[in-house]
Amino acid sequence: MTFSSYSQKKVYLKKIDSIKKDMSSLHVKDSIAYANAHYNIGRLYRKSFIGDSSYYHYQEAEKIYRNLDDKFRLAETLYGIAVIQKNEKDLTASELSSIEVITLLESLIETNRVLRLKSSTYNNLGLVFGELGQYEESISYYKLAISLKRKLEGNNRINIDISKNNLALSYKKSGEYKLAQDYYSQILENENLINERPDMYALVLNNYAHTLYLSKNYEELPDLYFKALKITDSVNPGGYNSIIINQHLAEYYNDKNNKDSAKYYAYKAKDIAGQYHNDELLSSLLLISEIEEGDVATKYLKEYIKLNDSLQKNERAIRNKFARIRFETKQIEQENIKIARERMWLLIVSVVLVISSFLLYLVIAQRNKNKELKFIQKQQQANEEIYNLMLSQNEIIEEARTLEKKRISEELHDGVLGRLFGTRLSLDSLNLSNSSDAIKARGQYIDELKTIEQDIRKVSHELNTDFVSGSGFIDIIKTFLETQTLTYGLEYKLGHDDTIHWDEVSNKTKIHIYRIIQESLHNIYKHAQATLVNISFKLKNNVICLIMNDNGSGFDVNKAKSGIGLKNMKSRINEINGSINITSEKDVGTTVTIEAPIT
Repeated sequence: MTFSSYSQKKVYLKKIDSIKKDMSSLHVKDSIAYANAHYNIGRLYRKSFIGDSSYYHYQEAEKIYRNLDDKFRLAETLYGIAVIQKNEKDLTASELSSIEVITLLESLIETNRVLRLKSSTYNNLGLVFGELGQYEESISYYKLAISLKRKLEGNNRINIDISKNNLALSYKKSGEYKLAQDYYSQILENENLINERPDMYALVLNNYAHTLYLSKNYEELPDLYFKALKITDSVNPGGYNSIIINQHLAEYYNDKNNKDSAKYYAYKAKDIAGQYHNDELLSSLLLISEIEEGDVATKYLKEYIKLNDSLQKNERAIRNKFARIRFETKQIEQENIKIARERMWLLIVSVVLVISSFLLYLVIAQRNKNKELKFIQKQQQANEEIYNLMLSQNEIIEEARTLEKKRISEELHDGVLGRLFGTRLSLDSLNLSNSSDAIKARGQYIDELKTIEQDIRKVSHELNTDFVSGSGFIDIIKTFLETQTLTYGLEYKLGHDDTIHWDEVSNKTKIHIYRIIQESLHNIYKHAQATLVNISFKLKNNVICLIMNDNGSGFDVNKAKSGIGLKNMKSRINEINGSINITSEKDVGTTVTIEAPIT
């Protein structure tokens, strides 16, 4: 956040001149007074956003406070340095300075001023990690800051709301829009905020509106943006916050394909941002290049690239200047240097020990993992051998069954049926007798023999039909699915094409298909959180097509890493000259398609 006006900057600079005049009358030995003067000058320069001058005076104050071993004032000074480093994008240095502040404060009694400084430092760390895009860490530091601010004496609601706004911003940037909206709503519930701090109220309202926009909730838009802009302009016309609101309005109208309004607010944001020549001018130029078309878009894109390079060079120059200032500060006591070195070596040794322990743990864990994988591989090989034997045994049994049926069929047809046929002929010849009773009796016997003959032919035909041919493998799959889905708590549907002659499919192909189904079910149970899996077998151009799909959570196929299970599936399908294709959609499910030639 920048100063509200240039007049305020002039006030700060006048105060600096006054302090510098007072310093000339101080006695050289009055170290505390000198340190306090440097600190106050550094703080006023920081509020005026003159980073290099502020940094220099803070460094001078730091040197004296270190010599005096005044931990609290040293912590205050380092906090000021950390804020400057953060503002000038020297984020790593700001993090280190902030951590040193926390370390110093931890050794002090927890007074109100210690808590206040510690909460501000945690808030600064939240800002640093937010700039780095590490939102998880940023959120944790903001929460620490809020918890400490709640312990402070007096009414600290505004101060807490500032950290809540920062926290909500990190949630927004990390995509946690619901949480961001909750925190913004908490701030806006303060009915006095719009009167006490209208600038902050407008800032929070704009952030809340932008969160709604990002979450595709346009019901209250763009009215909330206009309300925030009106309040901002009434407090500080053409101020820093109005840049952001105009950018958000441009984004909104561009998304709605209202190009005229989008251009109007985008150029308005650029014109205001031009007064500051900072990151917001950079983002305004990029926004215009996205809204405009043709040569105009190219022009602003080039301006964006040029300004981006300029800002980066400027940031590097400032960081280098900070480094030179720090390098030139050489008057810290030798005792403190010695302690710092001892701490550094202690830290190095600790880090080495931690890293060594971690590497040792990784080696041991990897060995155990390798042993486990070898055991699993052996188990899989054993299972495959068992399954091979099972299939071979089924084939032997099936072959024996077929031979036995054929033998019985031939026996019935050639033996019993032949004899019955001969008997019927004999009875026919006896039917020449003129006795009515004899004719009637023999006729009954002949009809009965015909019936027996037809029954025997029917049985012979049924026995000679291999009615279980090809059903063995599907039965095995069905039995496996019933057992495994019951264990995993899944429902399943199995469909198969009766035209597939599984007897013609090699055992190797059937084993790999069986194992692929097994691995897919395991993955569904472990990762997908599904309730139903559909499995179907189809035959297309002499190629078996296996399709498995679930109603699970799905995943991003492009980003997902290939685990051992998936690698095994691909290896198996390659061994039978087949192909595998996996498609998935989040919250819809995953489909695995396997194609394997019969021969």
